[in-house]
Amino acid sequence: MITLWNLFEASLLCLNAVCVLHEERFMQKMGWGTNTQQQGFEDQSTIKFQILNLVRSIRTVTRIPLIILNILTIIFKLLLG
Repeated sequence: MITLWNLFEASLLCLNAVCVLHEERFMQKMGWGTNTQQQGFEDQSTIKFQILNLVRSIRTVTRIPLIILNILTIIFKLLLG
């Protein structure tokens, strides 16, 4: 049965997964690291460029709220099972 809590946990796990991606170790192997992008007049409408910007934006914006949500989720799980 899908509940609101299960949807919250699934979205929290997905956000954690995106934030854990390391550019030099994981994304560089796929050719998506920071060194592969050229500065200047690069085509910014490509899907690759937009996905990289999305990952960097999520990592930047959700860092502190994600830590707080993880702590609250752990406390909730410990207290209520």
